[in-house]
Amino acid sequence: MSFEPREAMHFLRMVGDIESTNRAQGLDDLRFSAGDQWPADTKNTRMVESRPCLTVNKIDAHIRQVTNAQRQQRPRIKVHPLDGAADPKIAEVITGLTRHIELNSDADQAYDTAFNFACRIGWGYWRVETDYVREDSFDQDIFVRQIENPFTVYFDPHSSMPDGSDAERALITDLITRESFKKLYPGAMVDGFHGESLGDGMVDWVTRHDIRIAEYFCVEQEKDKLVMLSDQSVVFASQLPDAQLMEQAGVYVVGERPSYRRKVMWRKLTAHEVLEEREWAGRYIPIVPTYGDSLVVDGKKSRFGMVRYARDPQMAYNFWRTAMTESVAMAPKAKWLMAEGQDEGHENEWARANISAFPVLRYKMTDVEGREAGRPERLQPEPPPAGAMEAAMVIGQDLQAVLGQFDPSMGKPSGPKSGTAIRAEQGQSELSNFHYYDNLVRSIKHTGRIMLDLIPRIYDSHRIMRIIGDDGKPELVNINQPNPQAGQNPTQGQPDPNAPAIAAVLNDVTVGTYDVVMEVGPSFNSKRADAADAMTQMVAGNPDLMKIAGDLIFRNMDFPGADIIADRLAAVNPLTKIDDKSDVPPQAQMMIQQLQSQLQQCEQQLQQAGMVIKHRSDIEQMKQDAETKRELMRVTGKAHDTETWSSTDLQKTALKAKADLEGKSMDLHRAMGVEEIKAHLALLLSRMEEAGEQAASEAVERAI
Repeated sequence: MSFEPREAMHFLRMVGDIESTNRAQGLDDLRFSAGDQWPADTKNTRMVESRPCLTVNKIDAHIRQVTNAQRQQRPRIKVHPLDGAADPKIAEVITGLTRHIELNSDADQAYDTAFNFACRIGWGYWRVETDYVREDSFDQDIFVRQIENPFTVYFDPHSSMPDGSDAERALITDLITRESFKKLYPGAMVDGFHGESLGDGMVDWVTRHDIRIAEYFCVEQEKDKLVMLSDQSVVFASQLPDAQLMEQAGVYVVGERPSYRRKVMWRKLTAHEVLEEREWAGRYIPIVPTYGDSLVVDGKKSRFGMVRYARDPQMAYNFWRTAMTESVAMAPKAKWLMAEGQDEGHENEWARANISAFPVLRYKMTDVEGREAGRPERLQPEPPPAGAMEAAMVIGQDLQAVLGQFDPSMGKPSGPKSGTAIRAEQGQSELSNFHYYDNLVRSIKHTGRIMLDLIPRIYDSHRIMRIIGDDGKPELVNINQPNPQAGQNPTQGQPDPNAPAIAAVLNDVTVGTYDVVMEVGPSFNSKRADAADAMTQMVAGNPDLMKIAGDLIFRNMDFPGADIIADRLAAVNPLTKIDDKSDVPPQAQMMIQQLQSQLQQCEQQLQQAGMVIKHRSDIEQMKQDAETKRELMRVTGKAHDTETWSSTDLQKTALKAKADLEGKSMDLHRAMGVEEIKAHLALLLSRMEEAGEQAASEAVERAI
């Protein structure tokens, strides 16, 4: 069954009828917060009479207190594993990936815009999109986009969840020029809409110079069977692979039940035809609302923000401020009291006495009847009405009471206060509007779920992605990386049959179920500054702590060069070699490092002992060789004539002794020292001289 645009038209009219009151009042609230705070008839009347209409917009300042407090403590998405197939390490990678998505798409701007509208009119929206990274790439990214005008969104009126996660339909309208429309959709109909049977709804879609198009999201459910296979996987019957492939893999069906397959359809259309159509990659409608206050009165849901109940006191405050200004501006000038005829001949000077600074004012001493009169006297002007000033002050207090934001110092004795006391008073003032921030946290949490639903579908291949850590520092990570050691046993030596095999894919973000947990409170930079202050105080009480955690203390400081000092302290601290991302617990890593250090020391000691033993053995061997040579020469000299022992043989013996000495000289230097070697060689020389071998002794001396 093909889709008809009249379904989207019907949905638009239905939402318009149901939300008509909220939209009308919300638009009035938006205009009022922007400064349009006088009734039209009153303003026109006063303008005709040239009377002032002052607008002292205090509501906008109160709204900024709430929105700016939200910007100082932005909610943060944290991903946790939810089942056995999920991995805590991959959860950290996905958390960094969500931060990359928010940073890459300026999600803060989308959140701030929606939150501002929620505080003013009671609701705001942002959306999640997918788009190609570049025009020459097939890789896609996820983006969080702002919706600048919440009145262009027609959201499912039957949605009851505070984050809009149960919505089944949503429509966003946009106006584009006719020229742009013809370029984008050359075959689409532009004219003739008024002749169609859609009736008066045409004026909702077409203007004179622009064409109103819409994006329509709709959840559709198709009947299907849910099948469980022998490998415990669950798929829909319509998505089962070929039976022959299942048979080859040894997988068969073990159970089935009737179910339905949920899908979200996206269509771009006009009032007449569908321009584009495709299935959305996720299972949620990617439009996220954030709400202000909500009440159900007489079966109708009313949404409003901070402006709704602050309008009357703000209007009263404007009126009394205007009355005070008008009273002062329109009050009669200070008049002169004189007898009739005293200004005769100087009428123009006295008429301009209140607006001109004449150096001299002349008058007559007599009146018109010639009787003597005193000099003219100035009458004091009337003071501003005290009632108007008091009324303006009371109305200002009423405005604070309605908005729930009081001056912390009002009604309290003045004097020095601690920082803790000041923060406590500010917390009391912000407590009444905390539900706006809490609703925003819920909506961002749902945005995180939409991201988790899209990540396995958008980032489904091997890519190098940037992830953002808690401290805001980027890092490049391989996701969905094929592992060449897949299937091998991770244990060394004798394989452990119970040990899990190495994963086939590293950082696989397509496997496992994850959930979102929100982190609220101070930002990382605020926490770092507080941590630096706390650690500095602890080090002052325990200086030995600097040896253990000195690098962490300096790394949390912001002055130039703090990171360099931290790196130098970390280089000499063995505790910094602990890998926080390792599967081995930190305590076990410390024990392993200590054992490795002890093993290295033992190996060094064994090497030194072996060298000493070797050198001692060499010395003993040299002594034995010297004794053997001396004895040989003594015996040979007795058995033969000394002349038969030729000088050539003596030279050979001397050269051999020289080679032996040169070969062992370096080891002897290290083991005994130069003086000990000289002493040993001198002893050897004396023994050879005793044998009468002068030539050999000269060769040994040259060797020395």
